[in-house]
Amino acid sequence: MKNLVTIDNVDMRYGGADGTLAVEGLTLHVEKGEFAAVVGPSGCGKSTLMKLVTGLHIPQKGVVTVAEERVTKPVSIVGMAFQNPTMLPWRTTLDNILLPLEVVEKHRGRLRMNRAEYVAKAEKLLETVGLKGFGSKFPWQLSGGMQQRANLCRALIHEPDLLMLDEPFGALDSFTREELWCVIRDLHFERKVTIVLVTHDLREAVFLADRIFVMSSRPGRIIEERTVPFARPRDLEIMYQKEFNDIVHELRGSIADARKAA
Repeated sequence: MKNLVTIDNVDMRYGGADGTLAVEGLTLHVEKGEFAAVVGPSGCGKSTLMKLVTGLHIPQKGVVTVAEERVTKPVSIVGMAFQNPTMLPWRTTLDNILLPLEVVEKHRGRLRMNRAEYVAKAEKLLETVGLKGFGSKFPWQLSGGMQQRANLCRALIHEPDLLMLDEPFGALDSFTREELWCVIRDLHFERKVTIVLVTHDLREAVFLADRIFVMSSRPGRIIEERTVPFARPRDLEIMYQKEFNDIVHELRGSIADARKAA
């Protein structure tokens, strides 16, 4: 299967030649249609990895490739969702979801000419994530979990080939978080979108991902790659199985060792 994302021997430093080296010799690849998770100690460069892939940062050394093109500017085929949904409070949920179409140049004209088509698409996404009928609500009328569901819709509205998730469920309670794991699991299955998830939650990584990359302490690099052996679709009950928890504990051990080596 083709790689959609390739990071090859990348160094990224903030603050000039004497600044902080965030990642060094970072190398990984993500196949088209794969669900990859990235875990590691706090400050190891997980968010830097996200910004490199999306073209928000350009490395000082090495090459980042997305869809067979070297990344030298922000990548338009990417959808992004972060821990903070950052919905605009003066816009309805529906209008918040449509916002990327107003920003991404190739969609701007289409939105003006085919607004009804895009509204229907947004309404379908809302139904998919369990928010049918909430398009007219404002963000302040939604719970945190509901805002994050809408945030996922916004990330998917322009049908990206790659979805980047940076701790999107970290601020939610455990029950809402697990509900949204199932939402993103089903979205991945239905849309065949390639997903890269950055998370501190090892259960989340093992439940959702096909492969898990473990990063070292700063400067970050990949120190372990783990293939998750469980068949899809996975139910939440799998988290009570010994094999599942063995992987979680082994990953926790790898991260603890990475902290000690810092």
